[in-house]
Amino acid sequence: MERVLIALAAALAIGVSAFATAWVQSRIGSAGAGTIAEKPELRGVVIIMLALPETLVILGFVVAVLILFGGR
Repeated sequence: MERVLIALAAALAIGVSAFATAWVQSRIGSAGAGTIAEKPELRGVVIIMLALPETLVILGFVVAVLILFGGR
């Protein structure tokens, strides 16, 4: 039973962070499309803003690896 709970915790670490990142990127993407339509010179800023939430998924992956292999 303990291994099941550890696997569930690791899955939640990745799943919740991926869901949150997708939600945030959808908001940033729609706002970024409007921004680029009005001011094309801000394209680089919008791309950076879209890339920043990806660190949340990377951190979720790191936490999942620590959960799975950190106690051994």
